[in-house]
Amino acid sequence: MAELIEDPEDPRLADYRALTDVELRMRFEEPHGLFIAEGELVLRRALAAGYRARSILVDVKRVDQIADLATDAPIYAASLDLLKTLTGFHVHRGVLGSIHRRPLPSASSVLASASRLVILEDVNNHTNLGAIFRGAAALGMDGVLLSPSCADPLYRRSVRVSMGQVFAVPYARLEPWPQGLQAVRSAGFTLLALTPAADARPIQELSESERARPALLFGNEGAGLSEAALAAADARVVIPMRRGVDSLNVAAAAAVAFWELTRTTP
Repeated sequence: MAELIEDPEDPRLADYRALTDVELRMRFEEPHGLFIAEGELVLRRALAAGYRARSILVDVKRVDQIADLATDAPIYAASLDLLKTLTGFHVHRGVLGSIHRRPLPSASSVLASASRLVILEDVNNHTNLGAIFRGAAALGMDGVLLSPSCADPLYRRSVRVSMGQVFAVPYARLEPWPQGLQAVRSAGFTLLALTPAADARPIQELSESERARPALLFGNEGAGLSEAALAAADARVVIPMRRGVDSLNVAAAAAVAFWELTRTTP
């Protein structure tokens, strides 16, 4: 049974305040071991993946939609106007969940269970990060390793854009950076740096051995990969472009590269 709440200052709603304030949320969520799942589908995928809800907040008109959720967490219902006042945006999906984080696996455990890896350096745009996770899940990548400077995959926007696929793809922080890349190579992976550099080879020309256990490296939108990361790579590869375009958005480039390296896999 949902508990109706009519006061946006109600202390039971503290987890949901100012969801559009990135700095505030970063200071609140990770130290408290929480993240926000936005939307019914994302919430269901979080629970199905074994995450535990601390509470659920729902548009009062949508309470029946989540009546079957398998959770002991309290469910709070409120008007859309109250939700907007509380969160700072129009919650058009009408469902939010405050979810307990789980300890991150070690980089070594991700390496041990993967055959195809994604490695991200300084990808700090939450939309791009979520889209990369969604592409990794859809196109057969087994794990993601993040440099210490990467954004949080469990930030609300990343989770939403990934459609909850951040719960499906194992990920870890790779430290120290970039020295940790040597551990990836030692685990039998071929480090493939995506770059528009003139000496990069077209990705479709990679040999069978280079495709066998690939670890694809991507940098951020502006600077791309650092010189240190490029120097650590076994090969530099590029997605060939036309009409004078020099590069793709990092999430789009990642999806193309994932497809190329998994297209012969049943």
